[in-house]
Amino acid sequence: MNSRLPARRRLLGTLSSTVLALAGLAAGLSPQLAQAQTPIKFQLDWRFEGPAALFLGASAKGHYKAAGLDVTIDAGNGSGGTVQRVASGAYDMGFADLAALMEFHANNPDAPNKPVAVMMVYNNTPAAVLTLKKTGIAKPADLTGKKLGAPVFDAGRKAFPIFTKANNLGNVTWVSMDPPLRETMLARGEVDAITGFSFTSLLNLEARGVKTSDIVVMPYAENGVKLYGNVIIASPKMIKDNPAAIKAFLSAFTKGAKEVMANPDAAIEFVKARDGIINVDLEKRRLRMAIDSVVASPDARAEGFGAVVPGRLALMASQVSDAYATKTRINPDTVWTDAFLPSKAELNILPPVKK
Repeated sequence: MNSRLPARRRLLGTLSSTVLALAGLAAGLSPQLAQAQTPIKFQLDWRFEGPAALFLGASAKGHYKAAGLDVTIDAGNGSGGTVQRVASGAYDMGFADLAALMEFHANNPDAPNKPVAVMMVYNNTPAAVLTLKKTGIAKPADLTGKKLGAPVFDAGRKAFPIFTKANNLGNVTWVSMDPPLRETMLARGEVDAITGFSFTSLLNLEARGVKTSDIVVMPYAENGVKLYGNVIIASPKMIKDNPAAIKAFLSAFTKGAKEVMANPDAAIEFVKARDGIINVDLEKRRLRMAIDSVVASPDARAEGFGAVVPGRLALMASQVSDAYATKTRINPDTVWTDAFLPSKAELNILPPVKK
């Protein structure tokens, strides 16, 4: 028996490790990154449209990889679905409407795996009421007695009681439909107004031949409804087992989002890489509108990107409890944590105010 064989094997193993490390360095990776990276499955709230560039940019630029993460980003089909999939463990993290997260918490008080919001991205809800000038509706008060349309799960429709209270409206009649029919029914005159995300429904109406000058948009944020919008959420398992990965993700995302907001038109290429049939010009507009109206809004500039104001969060929890008629009252302390946020210096990413 050759007594030197174990030593030779150890030498070969050392040489192999050295070669792998050098290969990683040659590829521009640190020795740590040459090893296995932490996998994170992430689901968006909706399809690969303009705003998705905020997440896809960090991936395309290699920021997640540089942070030691192997991030997979999938399209979604609504915030409610994203919250449920993160709760089920199918996804580690996601992007969803804070109101939908609050609703899940309050309606599932005994659920063992309730996701938690870890970063604010849409400081204001994108929800809005949209109508056409020909209806004669020019302001919220004109909606009383009218026929409104939206899918039953639409964020603006579910929060409409808050809009009603803020604007002292009377009763309205609701018509339900699938999302693709919402703007079509308004354009045909089958409903008087619709609720939807401003930067989605406005462009969808244009795509159906409606002139921009003929559209009336009433954003919730500009009509007395200061609800927060979409947040990054994480599963309880992720928070318990790998908090460092959440911090790394948020840091990499923040870096990528800053670059996207500095040059949004170029960032649409990241979206096109995931969905080759998108209308590039339309998605450029959608991304710019999202940045201006909900990401870099006046409220976001006042509060700071990524963070929340406790008083505003508590008010939203109370309003959503009432408007959504949840089984239990929403506890704002259980739906949000700032424990994983980057430093204030890192979060200083909003583009200069346009003059």
